[in-house]
Amino acid sequence: MREPPLHLDHDDLLTVVRREWDTDVTRLEHAPVGFGAHHWTAYGPNEPVLFVTLDRLGRQRSANDLEAAYAGAAALRLAGLEFVVAPLPSASGSPIVRFGSGALSCTVWEHGQSGGPLDVAWTMQALGRLHALPSPDGVPIWQPRVPRTFAADMELRLQRPWGPGPYADLARNAVRERLADLAGWTARYHELVAHAHGRTWVATHGEPHSDNQLLTARGRNLVDWESLKLAPRERDLRVLVDAGEATVEADPEIIEMFDLEWRLDEIDQYVGWFAAEHPGSNDDRIAFGDLLDELSRD
Repeated sequence: MREPPLHLDHDDLLTVVRREWDTDVTRLEHAPVGFGAHHWTAYGPNEPVLFVTLDRLGRQRSANDLEAAYAGAAALRLAGLEFVVAPLPSASGSPIVRFGSGALSCTVWEHGQSGGPLDVAWTMQALGRLHALPSPDGVPIWQPRVPRTFAADMELRLQRPWGPGPYADLARNAVRERLADLAGWTARYHELVAHAHGRTWVATHGEPHSDNQLLTARGRNLVDWESLKLAPRERDLRVLVDAGEATVEADPEIIEMFDLEWRLDEIDQYVGWFAAEHPGSNDDRIAFGDLLDELSRD
């Protein structure tokens, strides 16, 4: 997120990071990166030492699932995947610590760059190694994220006031215009879900796009393992298909299913965002643009 979370006690956050991960941390600086979670750089006496993440918890992500995903990432790194940037254990041994309505985690801080065009060759090689390993015990199992009643539920939400906030009516009108499409996308998604159970399931990152790849002095790495799940490999291969890689061996219907899941889940999250009070921040502006993209893209 580009802006620090409202109503968060910065001193409490610093206290928890020092108690659970590193007593030498002297200050935290909010890092305006990513979207969906909040991040901070934790500084020691002379330099950055930790990258701190506050993940949201809710209907789609429980504390137990997040803990299992991060523990699975640590197991994958121990199994030989050196490119996995896994959270460090806290003082309790868990990779997460509850904080407010979310969960904190920390990784070793590394200087690097992310984003830009996808490195297709590296991504294919990394995903091949990931998918070839036995899935660690306890990794969360993928389940359909979009209910059959999605469009009907959305129609009910459109009948209630949204906001207050500058994007409330704009977002509600944009969703209302595509309500018939939401029904069609949802029906098609559930046609394809049954097909997914006939595929081989492996450990999948879930979002291995370039924004989750960090290029450092020691090489390229995959970050943000909160979505680690046992699932058909197409859950990851979708980024390669989207990049135009013709040599990827993937079931096109499962690729379509995961694309529909991403689209509908993103719309659902943004509806929740703009149906609630929002101030018109830079994060709100970006979220509204992303909502329009998901509603209108081919």
